[in-house]
Order: sequence, then structure tokens, then C-alpha cells
Amino acid sequence: MDEIRELIVKMVEYYEGDPKRIQHFIKVHSFAGIIGRGEGLDVRTMYCLDTAAVVHDIGIKPAEEKYGKGVCGGALQQKLGVEPARKMLSELNFDKDIIKRVCFLIAHHHTYTNVEGMDWQILLEADFLVNAFEEGIPEKNIAVFRDKVFKTQTGKRLLNKMYGLETE
Repeated sequence: MDEIRELIVKMVEYYEGDPKRIQHFIKVHSFAGIIGRGEGLDVRTMYCLDTAAVVHDIGIKPAEEKYGKGVCGGALQQKLGVEPARKMLSELNFDKDIIKRVCFLIAHHHTYTNVEGMDWQILLEADFLVNAFEEGIPEKNIAVFRDKVFKTQTGKRLLNKMYGLETE
């Protein structure tokens, strides 16, 4: 897991001076790990998930550089995140198949339909767990999102307990 540690350090450097972005990916990485391990992911899938959770929002920076501060919606993140992630992961000598999957996950981490793979599903759930709090999403909207998007028992349990939601 030294690669993941090095990746986290690189992402802290990438977002130097932006503690909000750094705190966000650290929290998403933590929740992704909890859910992934709770769901019993195999080692390779867990490694892809750990990696993707760290770099999932790497496209925010190029979006804001290109379009202005605060202009970094999900579609832009998905579009503009792949290349900087590929570059960073290549420089850190991640395997090509891991880079390919992580780039796919970045390009789909705000896409909630036709989800393929537990790493993608769990990344969506972990990101929402953090976003719901950071963005102050109303409880009724959290429950609707849970019912439409969450699939894992671990993710549902965490969400329900965090927000004191009734189980579905």
C-alpha cells in the first residue's frame, strides 16, 4: 500500500493550499475503504477502489483553471479528470490495467446508471456520504438518493446511521 500512500501525498501536493479538496478526497477514500472491506471486495478490486477514491475529483482543478473558480460540475470532472490522473498514476508506476480502470471510474464517478462493478458502486456511495454532509443535503433528499442509488449493505448502514434515517 506504499503506492496509495505516495498517491495521497501527490494529491495533497496537487491541491496545495486547498484544504477543502484535500479533506474531501481523504474522507471519500476512508469511506470507500470501509464499504469495500465490509462488502468483501477482492484484493485487486479493493486496490482499484482505493486508488480511484484518492483521485476521483482530480478534474476539479483543470475545470476551474479552464472555466473559472467554482465551475467544476460532475460532467466537467469526469471529462477533465482522466488525463491528469493517467499522468500522475503513470509517474507513480501504477500498473497499466489499474490506471485504465481508475480512469474509467473517474470518467463515471458522477454517473449513477448502468453501474458496472463494485468499485464503481462503492465509489458513488462513498462520494455521496461525504457530499451529503459537505453540501448540507436535506435528509429527505438523502433518503431518496439512498433508495435509488445505494446497493451495498455497508453503504446503506453507514448512511442510515449517520443521518438517523429509517431503514427502507
